[in-house]
Amino acid sequence: METLTAQHSLAAIRWRIGIVIAGLFISGVTAFPLQSELELLSKVIPSNGLLGEWLHRVNTALTETQVKYPFLNYGTDWLAFAHIMFAVLFIGPWIDPVKNTWVTRFGLIACIAILPLAFIAGSIRGIPFFWQLIDCSFGVFCFIPLWSALKRTNKLIQKENKLSYYHVS
Repeated sequence: METLTAQHSLAAIRWRIGIVIAGLFISGVTAFPLQSELELLSKVIPSNGLLGEWLHRVNTALTETQVKYPFLNYGTDWLAFAHIMFAVLFIGPWIDPVKNTWVTRFGLIACIAILPLAFIAGSIRGIPFFWQLIDCSFGVFCFIPLWSALKRTNKLIQKENKLSYYHVS
């Protein structure tokens, strides 16, 4: 019975960590074709309204930057690479959440750190408040599965400690 419960907990933890891995990987891969994605969004979303005006402005800035200073896009390439590498980092807790709780804790710290970064840097860079909230939502939505995975991992650790306590030779 204990093994079945541990297997169920491990599957639940892996499901949550898998969501984080997928989110980071997708965020990374979609940062490479940023300009073409924005062009598509600018065509789909009307340019009137807060979101449409902002997307049109960002699309114009990216297009002009690409023509005059294409090397600046290298920064978003590194951003994409970092997201993909963070996804790889979370393979550790997916394989063995007990031995890799530090990665899950690191992820939770990163989720919390998104909030001041978005609000401080966003304000300094002239990012609209509604977009800062969208950026913060990535931290919030990633925090939820990581927190749940860490709670389940801690329960597994407690069970392992109890079992080893009672089975000391």
